[in-house]
Amino acid sequence: MPNDRYQLVFMTASSVEEARRIAKALVEEHLAACVNVVESCRSVYRWKGEIVEDNEAMMFAKTSRGKFDALTMRVAELHSYEVPEIIAVDLESLSESYAGFLRDALGE
Repeated sequence: MPNDRYQLVFMTASSVEEARRIAKALVEEHLAACVNVVESCRSVYRWKGEIVEDNEAMMFAKTSRGKFDALTMRVAELHSYEVPEIIAVDLESLSESYAGFLRDALGE
């Protein structure tokens, strides 16, 4: 199986509660096999011409390339941000046993 079939998707949320709600929906709907929620990170970014600093929750979702578009649409529906951060990187290498877990959890 090609290793680039799977992706790690980085996302932020305005709160831990929002992150957990999004994570649960993604896993329940088989759009992500697993979502790790890191309860606190500090983000510094430019928004509408201003430098903004916010406490956010970070999410790391494991999914397949074929589910990325559906995952993106679902996150946009559930998210409070006008422009949610959704960034994916292809997984170059992963163990065969973890790839099996991903296949099973994603229903592939």
